[in-house]
Amino acid sequence: MTSELKEASSPAHLPEDEVAAFIDGTHSNPFASLGPHAVGKDVVVRCFLPGATSVSVETLSGKDIGTLALRHESGFFEGTVSLRKVQPVRYKAENAGGRWTVTDPYSFGPVLGPMDDYFIREGSHLRLFDKLGAHPVRHEGIDGFHFAVWAPNARRVSVVGAFNAWDGRRHVMRLRLDTGIWEIFIPDVPAGTPYKYEIIGQDGQLQPLKADPFARRSELRPQTASVTTPEIAQVWEDEAHRAHWASADARRQPISIYEVHAGSWQRGDNGAFLSWDEMAARLIPYCVDMGFTHIEFLPISEFPYDPSWGYQTTGLYAPTARFGEPEGFARFVNGAHKVGLGVILDWVPAHFPVDAHGLRNFDGTALYEHEDPRQGFHPDWNTAIYNFGRAEVFAYLVNNALYWAEKFHLDGLRVDAVASMLYLDYSRKHGEWVPNEYGGNENLDAVRFLQTMNKEVYGSHPGILTIAEESTSWPGVSAPVHTGGLGFGFKWNMGFMHDTLQYLARDAIHRKHHHNDLTFGLVYAFSENFVLPLSHDEVVHGKGSLVAKMPGDDWQKFANLRAYYGFMWGYPGKKLLFMGQEFAQWAEWSEERGLDWNLLEYPLHQGMRRLIRDLNGTYRNKQALHARDCEGEGFEWLIADDSDNSVFAWLRKAPGQKAVAVISNFTPVYREVYSIPLPSEGRWREIVNTDAEIYGGSGKGNGGVVHAVRTASGEIRANLTLPPLATLMLEQD
Repeated sequence: MTSELKEASSPAHLPEDEVAAFIDGTHSNPFASLGPHAVGKDVVVRCFLPGATSVSVETLSGKDIGTLALRHESGFFEGTVSLRKVQPVRYKAENAGGRWTVTDPYSFGPVLGPMDDYFIREGSHLRLFDKLGAHPVRHEGIDGFHFAVWAPNARRVSVVGAFNAWDGRRHVMRLRLDTGIWEIFIPDVPAGTPYKYEIIGQDGQLQPLKADPFARRSELRPQTASVTTPEIAQVWEDEAHRAHWASADARRQPISIYEVHAGSWQRGDNGAFLSWDEMAARLIPYCVDMGFTHIEFLPISEFPYDPSWGYQTTGLYAPTARFGEPEGFARFVNGAHKVGLGVILDWVPAHFPVDAHGLRNFDGTALYEHEDPRQGFHPDWNTAIYNFGRAEVFAYLVNNALYWAEKFHLDGLRVDAVASMLYLDYSRKHGEWVPNEYGGNENLDAVRFLQTMNKEVYGSHPGILTIAEESTSWPGVSAPVHTGGLGFGFKWNMGFMHDTLQYLARDAIHRKHHHNDLTFGLVYAFSENFVLPLSHDEVVHGKGSLVAKMPGDDWQKFANLRAYYGFMWGYPGKKLLFMGQEFAQWAEWSEERGLDWNLLEYPLHQGMRRLIRDLNGTYRNKQALHARDCEGEGFEWLIADDSDNSVFAWLRKAPGQKAVAVISNFTPVYREVYSIPLPSEGRWREIVNTDAEIYGGSGKGNGGVVHAVRTASGEIRANLTLPPLATLMLEQD
């Protein structure tokens, strides 16, 4: 006992050791002692207000009910007041520097209830984002914020911020024993207030201050605190857009995705990030003009390190502060939907960074991750792996998917690094991983998580798309859960990307020896619902841009890329193109600067942009090119074996629609009379020619028309002019 501690003189006074525990910050249950309490027929009030030298008490209506005695000079006060029953109170504190008023948080009961406890403990709570984190509430007649956080192994958890001088002794939270959730209602906290959690582990060690796992807003890096924020008050005007996708079979819709890194698509004149409103004014009209159906953002959840591009997120529920407040992102999505443009978010449930303010060792233990590094640490990325077998972690991630879909009306989630989740031995050598209960390398907990996430998301948001970045041959990634699949809507076709880029990077003279690179993909093209990705991963880390990968002189590089784009837009599968590649940016992408938009002053780059716009328009307008993207009946080879000439031709079909023939010539040889089979006689219009002058090509072609005739042998064939390094699309007139 210090000399300043005055001894308890009656049962109404706390024992000395308990008062001392408040002073030194080791008290873990202040609700049992602080605030108003009935002691016999009296009401005793206790408070801890560091810095105060005198304290009087009043009711919330402003009635004075007594003055408290200073029990310890650090600011512990105690006394009997004129109340007939226990009720919330307010303190008028004073010291030499002035006066201030504090509404007592320990006057109020809990906000969470027994049903919350039940569903949280079961791991089936699907509204955690409305319960955990910081939420503005009016509780027992007073406005404030309710804070709740899961830290079952902590000895003490406090909310700290400027409102309490970051003093963890002042707002110690209440532990709900059944769930390990700590909660407190703090009156009078305004929106826009930075806060963190101060946690003392079971061993008595003070942990690094932690950001809120459920924070809906964060400070701008390099600051790392969470920020209180009101509920999003967006007036949504997207009923028609959402109704369309909810009623449509996405597999049979045109889907052409523009992949965007929000921080480097464009920058302001001073090099600063665009706000969401500024981005909306530029990016949405651009995508509409270009004919894309969706924008897919690289992760925008809060993340500390710019070069991670958002893939190492520390705030899964908070849109990054780089582009403004969360409401700005909601306005962006609403604006996109009003013009029929979908918004997809890259989502990262595979791993999380080990920054001190993040989830790692959250309550002093391996809470969100596995304790065993063979299960809980990613050797490739130096990140931690979520423990999908823990019900609370499982629910944290499922709720996050539901949160983005509900609160921001997102049209889709592209799930990053799915293969790393599915395989226990992913990127690990023998002895560096722990087999599952059957001795295999499948992560059965991750499988169950992905299946549950897809079931819950599709069940509550029928118009949404979930897309897996999965790089192996795991069966049934886009098959329904009830048939044993993972339940995704689509899967990235990594084989298409790898094989086609490998082929296109070769000099044309060598391509005839690698013809199979472009034909093999049709062996498995309909085994999943595929998206064909030319993503950011292909234009970073020394790989160069797409046009820079192409062989030959500048003209050939552009011609190769135009032919490739025509090939891809005619190939079965939905389309995805990373920003800057639509106008053939020369430089490799960097997150540090905006795209080289000045290149559009040059005809070859402007021509490439026009081609992508026209390919998108053709793909969307011609059902034969999209309505059977995921079904084998929509594809038929016309020419698959002309390796000597490096020519490929096929037919795209849809029931009741005119077929479209796609022909690609991947040599610089101009072929004036090239015969191909076609399914019917008559005029076939040339609806796309990537060698057209308007695209920067040589202008070779068929004058817009090809005639198919029946030969003496009974075949129907047409003699074409095949431009050099070009793709044609023909539709029967």
